Amino acid sequence: MTSEDAKHEAVVDAALGRFTGEPGPLLLVLHAVQDALGYIPPGAIPRIAAGLNLSRAEVHGVVTFYHYFRSHPPGRTTVEICRAEACQAVGSEALAAHARRTLGVDFHATTADGALSLEAVYCLGNCACGPSIRVGGRLHGRVTPQRFDELTSHPELGK
Repeated sequence: MTSEDAKHEAVVDAALGRFTGEPGPLLLVLHAVQDALGYIPPGAIPRIAAGLNLSRAEVHGVVTFYHYFRSHPPGRTTVEICRAEACQAVGSEALAAHARRTLGVDFHATTADGALSLEAVYCLGNCACGPSIRVGGRLHGRVTPQRFDELTSHPELGK
């Protein structure tokens, strides 16, 4: 077992210990693991299943059903594009197409250099200033393709 595997097991065990007594704890455990590691490692699924007396298929099904959960490590910075109706009405679909083309990845994926993960979100609460994106937790409104390129090409993002 590698030190990374041991870390993953410790995180899963801590989450199981914290939430096992709660009703329907699977989502709570998955959120705790992802909050700690940034993703749900595939090797964690059997441990979570055993800890909650669920099948591996049940746990895997929840992880793959919700787009929020990642099954691989995220990039150093996450870029989220609002796909809600208000942002769609002012160009988020074209912005999303530009982002996928420019970064060379689809939603829920990470650039080859590990710098950026591209995620779709359904409302950033910035409806009056759409299309909106969040880069590394910072919200930006009225984002054009040119502004997207500026926001995602800063040296601290690793590009």
